[in-house]
Amino acid sequence: MLFDGAGTAIVTPFRNGEVDFDKYGELIDWQIEKGIDAIITCGTTGEGSTLSDAEHKKVMKYCVERVDGRVPVIAGTGSNDTAFCLQLSQYAVSIGVDGIMLVTPYYNKTTQRGLVNHYRFIAERVDIPIIIYNVPGRTGLRIEADTVVEISKIKNIVAMKDATGDISYAAEVMSKLAGTDFAIYSGNDDMVVPLMSLGARGVISVISNVMPAEVHDMVMKFHEGNIEESRRIQLELNDMIGSLFIEVNPIPVKTCMNMMGFDVGELRMPLYEMSEANKETLLKSMNKIGLVRR
Repeated sequence: MLFDGAGTAIVTPFRNGEVDFDKYGELIDWQIEKGIDAIITCGTTGEGSTLSDAEHKKVMKYCVERVDGRVPVIAGTGSNDTAFCLQLSQYAVSIGVDGIMLVTPYYNKTTQRGLVNHYRFIAERVDIPIIIYNVPGRTGLRIEADTVVEISKIKNIVAMKDATGDISYAAEVMSKLAGTDFAIYSGNDDMVVPLMSLGARGVISVISNVMPAEVHDMVMKFHEGNIEESRRIQLELNDMIGSLFIEVNPIPVKTCMNMMGFDVGELRMPLYEMSEANKETLLKSMNKIGLVRR
């Protein structure tokens, strides 16, 4: 298992169109100081899809060096081009990441048999733990439960990030994987405790960009057997979680971070600044939960 707990799908700060590495380092340090259990770099929240190949490599390398072994670093190296996915994944291995996260192929997609082949092709060529990333709302392709079981048998594929938002699907997957050490992480901040009640090991989180200690505590309280406190935190966070997804992620979370004084800079096109009405909704949720300038 790569980690047990809460991992932050960390944002990538931009300044005048360039990656702001000084700010990125500050964010990484703050996350670790607040008790987060893993850093996920170059994922959806990190706008990995708009990083150039050179930027993608620089951001991953910087993250590994800045973290310096304090927590696991997991790099998003997925692609709809299997050959490029392998190239990027092998680079990630060479710089010392602890694991890689591979989203399902998007746009051209594939069949379920093709998914197994895609993941096996990568896994046989990298000697590092792999998390598969199931997010059909973005990719248009879902890893079916029986396919997850087949993929889980491939050497060094150790976990899945489940961002389907489908509790019945999660229950089916975990029932089929009962008794194995294959890990499931929630990919939806509003479903962490429900998925953990079925056997998930934690979350790869967006809201932890602004509330890392709370998300860490929510997961760890559950693991410690304090289900009531874990549930209390989940319910307390849910209004804020809703506001962080009122527009396409990571538009709201970067807006929130700028309101809090983190100064993470702009979004990359085609993402666009948040509407004023939605900013008001976000601000109300921030005030309700006590999120203020650092």
